[in-house]
Amino acid sequence: MAKNKHGAHDAIPSFKARLSRGFAHFAQATAHWTGHPAVFLLAAAVVLVWILTGPIFNYSDTWQLVINTGTTIVTFLMVFLIQNTQNRDTLSLQLKLSELVLAMKGAENKFAAVEDMTDEELEELHEDCKKRAELTFGHLQTRLKKTSTSKPKARAAAHRAGANVRRSS
Repeated sequence: MAKNKHGAHDAIPSFKARLSRGFAHFAQATAHWTGHPAVFLLAAAVVLVWILTGPIFNYSDTWQLVINTGTTIVTFLMVFLIQNTQNRDTLSLQLKLSELVLAMKGAENKFAAVEDMTDEELEELHEDCKKRAELTFGHLQTRLKKTSTSKPKARAAAHRAGANVRRSS
């Protein structure tokens, strides 16, 4: 149910809400359908038929225009459907990750809404995370050096940890 301007639920969803819900359903269904191998084979068959009809139509401008127009229209429409499904998938994933961050004890809640930060704020947060990772790595290396003389596995763990920190920066 949609909320009215006073925050109460309307009995009848607004036109905008119905349109949005209808388009989302249509976009999801179309994206799911077009992702099947059979649809790819159908598209390939259309192109093959078009190619085979070339000699019949003497490779005319109209013959070429048919495939160019058809593929342009399909591509134009699919861009919007793909963008819609990608936006929904990204938002769904972000919400799931935010829920995990908020549910963890000791987690910094500012990470739950990073998608709303500016590029500068994201870069600053990234630098902060890198510094914390390097600090943690330094502490880990110090602790592992103390035990590495007696434990070869600890040396291997320290080496792997160093490789992981270097890859993430």
